[in-house]
Order: sequence, then C-alpha cells, then structure tokens
Amino acid sequence: MQSLKVLLAVGLLVLSGGLSAQTQAADTDWRYVIQPRDTLITLTDAWLAPPKTWRDLQKLNRVPDPLRLKPGATLRMPVAWLRREASVAEAVFVRGDVQRQRGAANEALATGATLQSGDRIRTGAQASASLRFADGSRLLIPPESEITLEQLLVLGRGAIPAVRLGLAKGGADSRVTPNAQRVPLYEVRTPHVNLGVRGTEFRVQTDGGASRMQVISGAVHADGLGPDVPVGQGLLVESSARAVAPLLPAPDLSTLPHSAERLPLRLIWVASPAGAVAWRAQLFAKGEFDRLLLDARVTEPVVAWPQARELVDGDYTLRLRGIDARGQESAAAAAEVQLQARPEPPFIQAPAAGAVSYNGAMGLAWTRNTSAPDVRLQIARDAEFKDLALQPPPIAAANYEARLPELGGYGAYHWRIAAVEAGGRAGPFSDPQTFEIQPPPPAPPPVEPDLSGDQLKLRWRVDPSVTRYELEWAKTEAFDGADLQRIATDTPEVAMPKPSAGKYFLRARAFNAAGAASPWSQTQMIEVPYPRWLWLLPLLLIPLL
Repeated sequence: MQSLKVLLAVGLLVLSGGLSAQTQAADTDWRYVIQPRDTLITLTDAWLAPPKTWRDLQKLNRVPDPLRLKPGATLRMPVAWLRREASVAEAVFVRGDVQRQRGAANEALATGATLQSGDRIRTGAQASASLRFADGSRLLIPPESEITLEQLLVLGRGAIPAVRLGLAKGGADSRVTPNAQRVPLYEVRTPHVNLGVRGTEFRVQTDGGASRMQVISGAVHADGLGPDVPVGQGLLVESSARAVAPLLPAPDLSTLPHSAERLPLRLIWVASPAGAVAWRAQLFAKGEFDRLLLDARVTEPVVAWPQARELVDGDYTLRLRGIDARGQESAAAAAEVQLQARPEPPFIQAPAAGAVSYNGAMGLAWTRNTSAPDVRLQIARDAEFKDLALQPPPIAAANYEARLPELGGYGAYHWRIAAVEAGGRAGPFSDPQTFEIQPPPPAPPPVEPDLSGDQLKLRWRVDPSVTRYELEWAKTEAFDGADLQRIATDTPEVAMPKPSAGKYFLRARAFNAAGAASPWSQTQMIEVPYPRWLWLLPLLLIPLL
C-alpha cells in the first residue's frame, strides 16, 4: 500500500474500530462492481479480513455459483468485513508556523512530510497547511487551527481510504474525491457535531461555543439530523441545537482592481452580499487553492496585509466570502490579482506636501532604493498625470530642482517618482505629491514722503496680496553702516521722527501671507532740507565784516 501515499489531514472524525452510527445509517455496505474473471473466492482473498469467508459473501448476496459471477453486476461487501491497513497522509503545502505533534515530540511540519494516525497539527497566525489523502482528497488547514488525524486507514485491495479527523480549534476546508462505489468513510469530528461524507466539498469552523459547516458541493451527513445537508446550505450547531439555513450568495468582486502596486497590499471591494456583517478574505497562489498564503476576517469591505511583503511579485487569486450574523460563510467569489510592487518607490523627503515656492524653482528630494538607485520622475499639471509638464531621463541622484522655465509657468503641480533597476525596469510610482510655484509678491510702489511738522511720514499704495512690509533706511546707497535702520509694519505707511538735514536712501520689500518676500524695491533718495535760518546766517554776519 506504500504506492498509495497520502491522505488529506485536518478536521475530520476518528475512525475507531468500526464506523460511527451515523455513517452506518448512511451506507453500511460497499458496493463492488464485478470485473471479468472475478470469483467469490478471489474477492474474499483480496478484500475480506478473517474470519469472513467466501461463503459469507455468497449468503449475503444470494449467489448461486461462487465461480460464475456476472461482470458489471454489483456485489455487496459490508465495510465491517473489509481488511484494514494503516495509511498515511502527505503535506503537499506548508507555510509559516505549522507544528506537528507525534506522541511527546513536537516539530515544524515541512512540505513533503508524511503524516500518520495520531498526529496533531497546529497552525499559527498567517500559517497554513494542505494535506492529501490516498485517493486524492484534500484538506486545507487555515491559520490558528488545531486538527488531529485520529485514524487513517485503507480498506481492502483497492485501498479505499477511511479517514477520521478531530477539529478542536479553527477551521478545515475539505475536498473529498467522489466515487459512487465508496462508502462515506471521510468524517470530521468537532466538539459539537460529527460529520460524514462520501464525496463533496465543505468547510467546517469551530470555536468555544459552536461549530459551523458550509456545503459547497455534494451533501454532508450530520449526527442528530435526518436528511443530509445539501449544497448551498449551512449547519449551525450550538449545544444540542442544530439549524440548517441557506448560505448567502457570493460577494461582488467586479470593482476589485486587477493589479496592486502598493505594499502593504490593500484590497477594497463592494460591501456585498446583502446580509453580510463581515468577510473572509484569502489570498492563494494563482488558481492553486491548496496554497493559502494570507487569510483575514474583516468587518469592513477592505483588507490590508502587511505580510504581503514576503510575497514575490506575480499573479495571485483572491477568494472572498461574506459572513452573516450567524457566523456562516457564504459562497465564495474569486478574482485574479497581479502584485507589481517592486522595486518599491523611494520615500519622499522634500518638499512638504502642498509646499509653495516664490523663487522660481522647487527642490525635490527622496531616499534611494539600494537595489534600484535611479529614479524616474514625473511632474504633471493634473492629478491623473495625463498633462505632463516634465519627465526627465532616469535621475542617478537623490534630488532634483524643478525650475520655472522647464515647467512652463507658474501654478500648481503634481509629482511622483519610481525606482529604476539597473536594467531599466521601473517599479510602481509613489503616491502623488503636490507643490506650487507662484510669483513673489509685488515690490512696494514708490514711497510718497511727507516732511510736514516734526515727523517724516512715508506712504505707498496698498496691494491686497501683501500682509506686511519691511523698509530699510540708511545714509548710504549701499545700505550699510551703523546708521542703517530696518522698520517693519503691517500697514502701507510709517511715521518716524524727522531726521536731521541731509540725503537719505530708502528701499522696501513686501511679504505675503505665506511669508514669501518680494525683491527689494528700487532705491529712493530723500533729501531733508536744512532749516531756512541757516540760509540767512551769512546775511546776519555781513555787519561784522
């Protein structure tokens, strides 16, 4: 029987010495299709365990001649009569922290490992395992689950699998290979209910207070229920109460983007179906539902997986199920998702989002991806980057100065960057940032001096874009020396004590609300005249000559 390796291991019922009462009620006999050259004697040697003989088969099936059987006819063989041998299961996929306990020994489970009766499997957070049975049936063990392979057997020459598993915690997704000739020897035992199937696909979850089961195809027999639970129905067991109800339809994934360029991976879908209060999102290798990579239960129609950084860029399948108020998971919807997140874009360092420059240029700065140090830069006039203002060749630096002439004019701009590998392949762009290049505030108009009285008053025209002014007053046109005065005001005028007679130089600049300064105005000269009596002084001195 070594050639028939592998039995799917995870949350199904124990096959002890005989079949459970539920299984026996469903089908106690195996119906063998007679082949050419079969006789009761050869069939007994191949299939039955002592002390059963060919005479027991003859009596049960009322066969007149044990040596002459009709090919194609059906022969009953009670399961309890079949010869039994130990079987194994194979771990066909393992991800993350998955532990196998065998007796007192505990070790990490690896892909390709052989499992046997009595093995207990525990999966950690974001860990999963898939097992395969001798007939090709599969079991997926999701994260944070605990399952015991209570008994793995094969029956008779044909190695009919007889599997019982115990699900103590978490979940188990089973795909049992159908075969009309096989009795329902695939069973799942939970703390609340025992389930038996012939060939079907179903899911089971158990927690401290209840067990739930959803039938995806075929039918599942549950102890305490008369009819089997059919496809599209869910079973909820709490204490001794058993309730069967239809599952919700599959969620709507029509709006799900088919590509993802950001890490952590974040996926959003329409809040559906009606009646869903939560969702189960699972990410698989594309089309390979034995290879569960990420799993999450969320209460909003969005999932974010930081763990996706461990995944390589490529194609994946998202499988999504709605969860109703009873905790039952709906039919599943699936959609392909292409992850294209590398090389990851650099981090933006400058400028701050929404920064404004008034000097005709904007300095851009970023970090450098060590595996893709060059940068592709795009600057656009629109948020969709359809109207590009600037797209230089890849930049082998961590900064760039965007100047007004190459941008084409004042205004608001959107910019983004992408890392570029040595071979020229660019990764996804960063999130767009914005900046503005605006003209500086206008320089103040010429000052209008007023020397009346004992004050010098200076006035100029108001500009609505200006919030304050700064004036410099000096005796030299170079505005240097110890007598330099700097005057700040938030009104378009200033009054100061009238200075002594002489020539003075004045210039001003304006500031807008953002604190940007205009250029200095042209320098103006103000001449404070000497007092009139000084002009008369020579005349007063004439009589003294």
